[in-house]
Amino acid sequence: MASFGSLKSAVFDREERKQQYQSHIRGLNAYDRHKKFLNDYVSYYGKGKSTNEKLPIRTDRDTLREGYRFIRSEEDDMDASWEQRLVKRYYDKLFKEYCIADMSHYKVGKIGLRWRTEKEVISGKGQFICGNKHCDVKDGLASYEVNFSYFEAGENKQALVKLILCDRCAEKLHYKRRKEKEQIEKREKGDRIRKRELLEVVDDLDNKGSEEKRRGKKPAISGGNKKTDDDDNFDEFLEGMFP
Repeated sequence: MASFGSLKSAVFDREERKQQYQSHIRGLNAYDRHKKFLNDYVSYYGKGKSTNEKLPIRTDRDTLREGYRFIRSEEDDMDASWEQRLVKRYYDKLFKEYCIADMSHYKVGKIGLRWRTEKEVISGKGQFICGNKHCDVKDGLASYEVNFSYFEAGENKQALVKLILCDRCAEKLHYKRRKEKEQIEKREKGDRIRKRELLEVVDDLDNKGSEEKRRGKKPAISGGNKKTDDDDNFDEFLEGMFP
């Protein structure tokens, strides 16, 4: 039989471990505490199976990325879920007069546009500073009205937006369209050259045929005279046969 002293020591150790466990739990955030409880539960009741694998975490950023719309519709505003309320609260904080452009892939005609944040409005970015995300030019700015075509939520959409750009970034904005126009003009010029060369070849063939035709008439005239001489001789022969 265990002595009273050993029982008292065991109870004291158990209480000390309990206090340490509670202190450790209080020092964890909600997610780490959740993982701790799961691991402890599996350790005692799950035959030693570990739950150290990473669980999927859905953050507010993920919610905004999935639910954000460049221009919200009435249907979007009618959705009363907490995800849509979060997205709308973020959307309402944006300033929708001018856009900020990402021109990293302008050569392939891919330009991203977004609305300005409060910090950008205060600094003048996109209105008094070039609206290109990677440009800080303040002089020679001009306003452009852009038909923004984009793909969102499985649909092709369009929106007419304003963009403030410097001369250099304005060239990037029209780069793809200008290149396409140059290619069309180059192709049309090549077609005109080939057509002119073809006409020249046809004219040369026509001139050559006319020349050969003129040359071919002389033997025909000579042959005609010879035939006439032969006919005269034949007539004289007949006259000799019948005096």
